[in-house]
Amino acid sequence: MICIGCPMGCVLTVSRDGNGELQVEGATCGRGKAYGIKEMTAPERTVTALVRVEGCRQPLCVKTAKPVPKGKIFEVLESIKAVTAVPPVNIGDVVIPDVCGTGVAVVATRYVRRG
Repeated sequence: MICIGCPMGCVLTVSRDGNGELQVEGATCGRGKAYGIKEMTAPERTVTALVRVEGCRQPLCVKTAKPVPKGKIFEVLESIKAVTAVPPVNIGDVVIPDVCGTGVAVVATRYVRRG
């Protein structure tokens, strides 16, 4: 896998040793090792999407405030799809406080005025 922990983009090989422990090869920094282990044990992603805005043609850009479990991405997207924001909306405003029971908020990434 390609590490995205820093700009180096190291090619990582993750395997298990004789004791079942994960081993990461190819990482040139500590973030690479942590990324490889996390990606193999509990992968997460930040989700971005669009939300309808009451009285506006333009949708609102939103994202999860932190990464969510990769297996919940489609459930998160369905929850976001069901929401309609009411202007005004400021950058960072919480659109969904706890999306799909993940403990992660969905927040606005741009400002929307009324009408």
